[in-house]
Amino acid sequence: MSKFARMLRQALTVARRDFTATVFTPTFLLFLLAPVLMIGFGAVGGIGAQSIVGDDSQMKMVVIAPPEQAPTLIETDKQLRQLFPRKSEIMPPPLTIEAPTGDPAAQARAYFDSDKFDAAAVLYGPLDKPEVLYARRGWTEAQFLTQLAEQSLRAQKLGKAEPLATVTQTVVRRGQGSPTGRGQAASIGVFAIFFLTLFLSGQAVGTMAEERSNKVIEILAAAVPLESVFFGKLIGMFGAAVLFVLFWATIIINATRLLPPEIAGSFPSLVAAMGAPTYALLFIAYFTMSYMLLGAMFLSIGALTSTQRELQMLSLPITIFQMMMFGLALGAANRSGTWVETVAQVFPFSSPFAMIGLAGSSPAIWPHLLALAWQVLWVAIIITVGARVFRRGVLKSGSPKRRAKIEATQ
Repeated sequence: MSKFARMLRQALTVARRDFTATVFTPTFLLFLLAPVLMIGFGAVGGIGAQSIVGDDSQMKMVVIAPPEQAPTLIETDKQLRQLFPRKSEIMPPPLTIEAPTGDPAAQARAYFDSDKFDAAAVLYGPLDKPEVLYARRGWTEAQFLTQLAEQSLRAQKLGKAEPLATVTQTVVRRGQGSPTGRGQAASIGVFAIFFLTLFLSGQAVGTMAEERSNKVIEILAAAVPLESVFFGKLIGMFGAAVLFVLFWATIIINATRLLPPEIAGSFPSLVAAMGAPTYALLFIAYFTMSYMLLGAMFLSIGALTSTQRELQMLSLPITIFQMMMFGLALGAANRSGTWVETVAQVFPFSSPFAMIGLAGSSPAIWPHLLALAWQVLWVAIIITVGARVFRRGVLKSGSPKRRAKIEATQ
């Protein structure tokens, strides 16, 4: 059996050990359900933020007009609201029509002091020369009432408020991805790989530091080469990450099938330049390489830490480094043909992010073959360098007897 095959078998043995020890624990179940906790905290935070900002559901627009103008105003308001998406946050608040009582100007001003609702904007006076009062947050509503008066006046002169034209609207789907859709697919691919890598690869630091503190790593190093230990641990943790991704991908895919057709059809059509099947395969490949690259680096860093305090101090620089790689790749996705794109594609730690962005915007396949080979090379380099640094900097700091035993087995 060749040396490479023996090292690979030893690495798979370590990987199986780490995968079993990671997955078949109650802690992994909490890790698997962590997105639920994140969504729950986000929802609670959103409710709290909304209560601080204020509830816009109490806002209204008021038009002070004679009762005979009410049907025209109501019909015109209905037509103008068709310009806004249904149930959109930018939809103007409800319209209330009030008959004038005495002084319309004083009546309009009194609505802003009402304790029953918040008046965003109030219109009064004749439709050809209306007056609009609005609150600080009611500029958009004031423009809406201005157009309401204009279109209602036109409808009065025509003698009817109903639309004059009968329009047939048909949704047209592009046969291929638009430039905007390809750009969005590229950016979403970059963000998806970054989020998954950020969420999953950080466990590599803590795993290696924990096993170093309880001397398990030294026992493994005495049995198999350190390169096999590092690579095996990386494969084992990647297996746990794949299980996490498959679990949530299955839930999300099946949940989207339960959405009503009007909601499902409102999602933008994101068509990558590579085509959906090829893009999906490249996404899996680049997620794998991104995890392997960052995981190998974090594994090497974690192996050099001896206390939890050192590990906690490293968490912030690691997160900053990941954010820098994400920012570089996201900038490259929006700057095609520039030096920023070249740097992001060549630098090994940002290369998977940048290349999935390229897959969304360019149909060429050969750059991805070169990029994957380049990233595999760097995974091997990082594992080799990390193992050697650990062997010389950590294992050789032990007792001469134990050091001689470890060196004799490798």
